Amino acid sequence: MAIIVKFFASLREEVGKSEVQMETPDSLTVAQVWAQVCDNAPLPAHVLMAVNMEYANQDAPVKNGDEVAFFPPVTGG
Repeated sequence: MAIIVKFFASLREEVGKSEVQMETPDSLTVAQVWAQVCDNAPLPAHVLMAVNMEYANQDAPVKNGDEVAFFPPVTGG
């Protein structure tokens, strides 16, 4: 299974990468993707997640070809 993982804004600096392409033989959840890409670091409570540009929760399934994105809360003014 091939997926693309993207990190935005301050998370990009925290994680030290903006995009990762990963291969895994198993189906995963969004939280499991985070754990694999971030060396089993816990998923921060404030992080927003999306699968294929739609908001998702940490239990959302990730399928082959999906794009998973992690980003900090969005604020405006």
